[in-house]
Amino acid sequence: VVTRDDVEESLKAIFQYVKDKEQLFKELRSQIEEIQQRISVKQRERDHWLEYKNVGSKIHADKISSLEKDIEKVKDELQRTAEYYRDALNSVKEENKSLFDRHLKLLSEQALKSAVGCLDKNCRREIQENEWLKEEVKIYRKEVSDLKASVQFLEEENTSLVAKLIDTKLQNLIK
Repeated sequence: VVTRDDVEESLKAIFQYVKDKEQLFKELRSQIEEIQQRISVKQRERDHWLEYKNVGSKIHADKISSLEKDIEKVKDELQRTAEYYRDALNSVKEENKSLFDRHLKLLSEQALKSAVGCLDKNCRREIQENEWLKEEVKIYRKEVSDLKASVQFLEEENTSLVAKLIDTKLQNLIK
């Protein structure tokens, strides 16, 4: 059973669909007109150049080929020059970076020496002890990692031995 509201709603949907399609057609027509205008402009331009090509003189053709050769030469020279300057720039950057790093390292060392030189004896001794402690910590950490590796190896060995023992007991129970 179709009600009047259903029919009206269906008619509204159809009307909206038709309206949307008409708007789309209008937009498409305007786009087609724009494209046709562009085509006509390009066609005139093409006609102009075809006329020039057919009517143009031998002198222009020779000039064009000469200029094309010159352009190729300039491109080649530009490429070689660009590569040369790119390589030179990279080498200068690397050299500047190494000089900067070296200079920064020297400044850091000088600043550290200067700062340590300004400290009293107790502070200097504390710094030396701190350096010693850092070395001790490195040694301790290495020992800890060695011990952890040993413990892990022993645990794996114990696990395999326990597994073998259990297997042996199971085989004895089965017999």
